[in-house]
Amino acid sequence: MENVFDAKDAQNYIDRINKLVEDTHGLWGKMTVDQMLAHCCITYEMIYEPEKHKKPGAIAKFILKTFVKPKVVGEKAYPRDSPTAPQFLITTRKNFHEEKTRLIGFIQKTQQLGADAFDGKESFSFGKLNSQEWNNMFAKHLNHHLAQFGV
Repeated sequence: MENVFDAKDAQNYIDRINKLVEDTHGLWGKMTVDQMLAHCCITYEMIYEPEKHKKPGAIAKFILKTFVKPKVVGEKAYPRDSPTAPQFLITTRKNFHEEKTRLIGFIQKTQQLGADAFDGKESFSFGKLNSQEWNNMFAKHLNHHLAQFGV
């Protein structure tokens, strides 16, 4: 798995994103390319702009930590057409260029902060994660959706 904290791997994601154009179509799923970029930004918004999102309650967090966390932070790739959590659903069209710029900025910021900044950092939904778990979550999500759009 790629290391999102490594400059070369982060640049690889950016290069893949830069191959997308406004009319790139997904190979599966219902999202448009602008919606996919906005969807991918949500993971980073929960870290860098947490005020935009409602934190899960105690029962929801327990369920997320117990049943969802292993699938999200583990090594195994997401299957096609995996279910999306409600807070990650993007139902309206977005500005392609703005979302692309935001996602690239989030990737760069995460890489520059480095693994140490994420080791033991509290996740919005899963509690404290180590830097490898953060990496797996970021990398799997990006790989899944960039592959969805053929880049």
